[in-house]
Amino acid sequence: MKIRITLEYDGSNYSGWQLQAGQDSIQARLEAVLERIFSQQIRVHGSGRTDAGVHALGQVAAFDLPREFAPADLQRAMNSLLPPDIAIIAAAAARDDFDPRRDARVRAYEYRVINRERRSPFDYRYAWLISAPLELAAMNAAARRFIGDHDFAAFRSLGSEEKSTRRRVYVSEWSRHGNRLVYRVEASGFMRHMVRTMVAAMIAVGRGKLAPPQVTDLIAARDRAPVPASAPPCGLFLVEVRY
Repeated sequence: MKIRITLEYDGSNYSGWQLQAGQDSIQARLEAVLERIFSQQIRVHGSGRTDAGVHALGQVAAFDLPREFAPADLQRAMNSLLPPDIAIIAAAAARDDFDPRRDARVRAYEYRVINRERRSPFDYRYAWLISAPLELAAMNAAARRFIGDHDFAAFRSLGSEEKSTRRRVYVSEWSRHGNRLVYRVEASGFMRHMVRTMVAAMIAVGRGKLAPPQVTDLIAARDRAPVPASAPPCGLFLVEVRY
C-alpha cells in the first residue's frame, strides 16, 4: 500500500531533504525510522528538495509499504521514533500512482525577516536579521513584478541543471507584523535558491539599492551575475503543497 504523509521540520541541523553520503538529511531520518518499523529499506519520495537549513510546515512525501498498516498507527509509530525537530502531522492512504513531486500543482513558501537593530536569540534559526530600515511598499511593488509566467534563469543557483527555467508565480507579496516581515510566494514550481534569490533582490529594493522596475530588468536579462546573492536559508519555510 502507498502512504502519503505531511510533515514539518526544523531544517537547522540537516543537510537538506535529500539523501547525501555522510550527511544527515530529512529523507535519511524518515527512511531509517521506516526500516526500524518494517525491518527493510523503504524509499521515501518528497514533493521537493529543501536545502540545508530550510524548514517545512507542509512538506509532502509518499512511500510504498510492504504490508497493510493503518495510517494513523503509522503516524504514531514514526513520531515516536523521529527526533523532536521532525514531526508527521498527517498520514493517509494514497493511490498507487501518486507522485508527490510530479502531481503537485502549486507550492507555497514563506520567507521571514526580522527588521530591527538587535538580533533575537529565539529567532536566529528562523528569520534573516536586517538592521537597516526597509520600505515595505517598494518591496511589494517589486514582488508584484514576479507574478505571472516568466523565465527565472537569473534567480536560480549557478550550475543548476533544469529542463526549463520558466515558472508561473501566482502569489507574491510581503506583509508586516510589527518588526517582522513575511514574504509569501506561490508558484507552479521553484528552482534551487530561487525564492531566496528573489527575496535578496526585494530586500535590495527595500533598502533603496534597487528600484522596483529593475527587478523586471533582472528577470528579462536571464543573467545570474547582476542579481544579489541569495538570502540565508534560515528564513525559508515550505508551507504548503497543493494537488
